[in-house]
Amino acid sequence: MTYLKGARNMPYVTVKMLEGRSEEQKKALVEKVTAAVSETTGAPSEKIAVFIEEMSKNHYALGGKRLSDE
Repeated sequence: MTYLKGARNMPYVTVKMLEGRSEEQKKALVEKVTAAVSETTGAPSEKIAVFIEEMSKNHYALGGKRLSDE
């Protein structure tokens, strides 16, 4: 797939994860996600937006139980 030259649409990636990762881990994640999206779509790195949304264990549940309750 070729990135649409001149297009205003840029790839947006949202990563949702539990809080607790270090700033170094988040920086590495953003760099690797950006590189992967650029490689697969052809979009230039400077046009790729990556958002990290961190959730507390109080706001995340599996099987009807919050992770904070375990």
